[in-house]
Amino acid sequence: MAHRSGFVNIIGNPNVGKSTLMNQLVGEKLSIITSKAQTTRHRIMGIVNGEDFQIVYSDTPGILKPNYKLQEKMMQFVRGAITDADVLLYVTDTVEESDRSADIIDKVRIAGIPTIVVINKVDLTTPEKLTALVDKWQALLPEAIIAPCSAKEGFNIEGVVNLIVERLPEGEPFYPKDTLTDKTLRFFASEIIREKILLNYDKEIPYSCEIAIEAYKEEPTIDRISATIYVARNSQKGIVIGHKGEKLKKVGQAARHDLEAFLGKKVFLELYVKVQEDWRNNDRQLKRFGYELE
Repeated sequence: MAHRSGFVNIIGNPNVGKSTLMNQLVGEKLSIITSKAQTTRHRIMGIVNGEDFQIVYSDTPGILKPNYKLQEKMMQFVRGAITDADVLLYVTDTVEESDRSADIIDKVRIAGIPTIVVINKVDLTTPEKLTALVDKWQALLPEAIIAPCSAKEGFNIEGVVNLIVERLPEGEPFYPKDTLTDKTLRFFASEIIREKILLNYDKEIPYSCEIAIEAYKEEPTIDRISATIYVARNSQKGIVIGHKGEKLKKVGQAARHDLEAFLGKKVFLELYVKVQEDWRNNDRQLKRFGYELE
């Protein structure tokens, strides 16, 4: 049997379960997950290998109307994902009622790329409503395959993988077969810290924060990490730190726990908070944080 290999890009609106699906498909927690919109900011790659195939998945930010340069860059990731995919996974769910993706759906329709519409969260609906959703998406994207699933419950994940493999082009692997991702340990450390910020702060605070790993030293039994949490305004610094540093301490403890589970070893984590005024609209700062604008 010929070897198949290709890039499978995951797109869709916020909060439909793209990152949960990505982690299920890869079998590892590569994308951070919270109930908040805009949790994913980068394209995050996860690689799955079989004897006769290699799937290179990319998770992408949720579709949105940009309000500042950071969000413009996030949408560039989404548009790029439509053009450079071998197979496209458009993820929707059984509860979303948004038309913000109409423009993206039009682009998917004319792209001519093999597309699988994954209807997630089927555990939250009835068979009758699911049938109506399948009909709706088949009308919107007539050439697409419709695949109901529940990423959270692990339902029909294998079915989605089989549909993907069938549509991959023949070719040699793009990466060594033991490669899991193209991201560095520094990247995952920053994402785990950012996830804890999303979980522990409300309103604008999580969206005004970015993480910079200042130092990462790997030792045989412990990794020593120093990170700075950047906020967009001076008033946000005190909120992130909290009374007597309690908020920041809580974030640090939760992040260290997950980092140790991810790395399989002890972690010493130092967190600092600094102000970088309006970094979300600053080209130089966005580039520094990995959001270089085209």
